[in-house]
Amino acid sequence: MKIAILRIGTVDMHVVSEVQKGLSKVFPEADCVIQEDTMPVPQDAYNAKRRQYYSSRVLAKMGSIVPSFGVNCVLGVTEVDLYVPHLNFVFGEAECPGRVAIISLCRLKPEFYGKPADRDLFMERSVKEAVHEVGHTLGLGHCLNSQCIMFFSNHIQMTDMKKLKFCEKCWSRVLHILTR
Repeated sequence: MKIAILRIGTVDMHVVSEVQKGLSKVFPEADCVIQEDTMPVPQDAYNAKRRQYYSSRVLAKMGSIVPSFGVNCVLGVTEVDLYVPHLNFVFGEAECPGRVAIISLCRLKPEFYGKPADRDLFMERSVKEAVHEVGHTLGLGHCLNSQCIMFFSNHIQMTDMKKLKFCEKCWSRVLHILTR
């Protein structure tokens, strides 16, 4: 499996490098690369009323450039706040199964919630969300095990409670998918 990480808009390269390292630890057989080019944030995805970006539109734009990367999965990383209809926000979104996924760093920062900056916590959250969304591209849905990385996070405390690993059931599915 080959995963490309694509910066969408201006994104701290140190964060992207940590996401790459985290994905490589969870998926040790994967070749995880950071694309040199960045993709501009699609302005047609912006909803002025919400002051957020519609993540499905961003995914669609990503999908149009994926073939040129020659990879199984492209993970977009952005600083902008994302949403889908019927939810206040999303930490990320992915085709399930598919080839594109995106995470937003915006709400993963403790400062977003009025807390002091905590780089380690921010990095842990970023990697968790990256692994979660890549799991969706492999075809995994949300897991009912609150410790599993595939558990749905409705708020940041739920992300913090999850482990940075798949439960046995989900890991078994990942191995089956990657070895067929």
